[in-house]
Amino acid sequence: MRTPATTVYLAGGMFEAKERTLIEHGVFSASTFRFDTGVAALRLKNDMGQLVLLPFQGQQIWSAEFADRSLTMKSMFTQPYPGRHYLETYGGFMLHCGITAMGVPAAGDDHPLHGELPNATYPHAWLVVGEDERGQYVGMSGRYQHTRAFAHKYVAEPMVKLYAGSAIMYIGIEVHNLKKTPMEIMYLAHVNFRPVDNGHFVQTAHATAQTMRVRTAIPSHVKPTQAYLDFLAALQSDPTQANVLKPGMAFDPEQVFYIDYLADEKGWAHSMQVHADGSADYIAHRPDQLEKGVRWISRTPDQDCLGIVLPATAEPEGYTAEKAKGNLKILPGGETWRCDLLAGYLAPTAAQLQETAIRSLLA
Repeated sequence: MRTPATTVYLAGGMFEAKERTLIEHGVFSASTFRFDTGVAALRLKNDMGQLVLLPFQGQQIWSAEFADRSLTMKSMFTQPYPGRHYLETYGGFMLHCGITAMGVPAAGDDHPLHGELPNATYPHAWLVVGEDERGQYVGMSGRYQHTRAFAHKYVAEPMVKLYAGSAIMYIGIEVHNLKKTPMEIMYLAHVNFRPVDNGHFVQTAHATAQTMRVRTAIPSHVKPTQAYLDFLAALQSDPTQANVLKPGMAFDPEQVFYIDYLADEKGWAHSMQVHADGSADYIAHRPDQLEKGVRWISRTPDQDCLGIVLPATAEPEGYTAEKAKGNLKILPGGETWRCDLLAGYLAPTAAQLQETAIRSLLA
């Protein structure tokens, strides 16, 4: 069932230091406030938890909390900061990366880390309340136009939906090429969960050296120790060593895997970090939209971050390297590209059912 959404257009003047309720509707509420840094935030609640989103700064999901548990990575930032630089305001649960480039800039690249989208300024943002095939929802969307003379002209429209009775949110984005000529696009969904000691991974992908490849390129911002290099070499021969997050494993400063995912009969690939109590952090994507599965783990005294999977159109080695691999998508003039994700929390019973379905698909 689909019903027309009620839309509330957001303006900067609606956001003040004191949090104020904007709407209440059944199990849903939405409120506005500003962080001490001045960044505008929209809090969405349902009967399972809450999200804090940044409507005008990247349309980021800054934090996600369900079942009284924060799903969001531990970072060096307690709140977002205004600005475009990726590493100067980093700590959100979900960031859109791309579109003209994505990944770590390397030789021959002049694009910023992960492109222009993560902290893009959205002049237009809106709250939506409606119903679709997944049920009743409250959500947020917006519109960002990126124009560069003689190069690019596109519009990005993300969407987040929080459903009644569910701790699983929908995340999507549409990109419209406003030019009459084709444009190259790259995209990565940077969904950052918090890792837990002895959490284990379950995903619709086989854990072999061929299907779960260790990234050997070391970005310029990473300063490896010998212990890190030894750990990397061990993972190359046996990636299953990283299927359980044992305390003390050398994910410092980070480790990246490239994973070949299988989809179920509905086209979805599934990934979970299962906790000791049987509950799980969960994310699903469609490999027919986002062909590359990237796992990113960083566990340091200051940061604790887990990209169970960062679904992407390319590996995150920067524009030049990915173009050479043939990993850039071509979006014809006037056409639209989109992708869809599901992410959130599964209670123990639901997590067990999902794990059974995943293992059945891999059998």
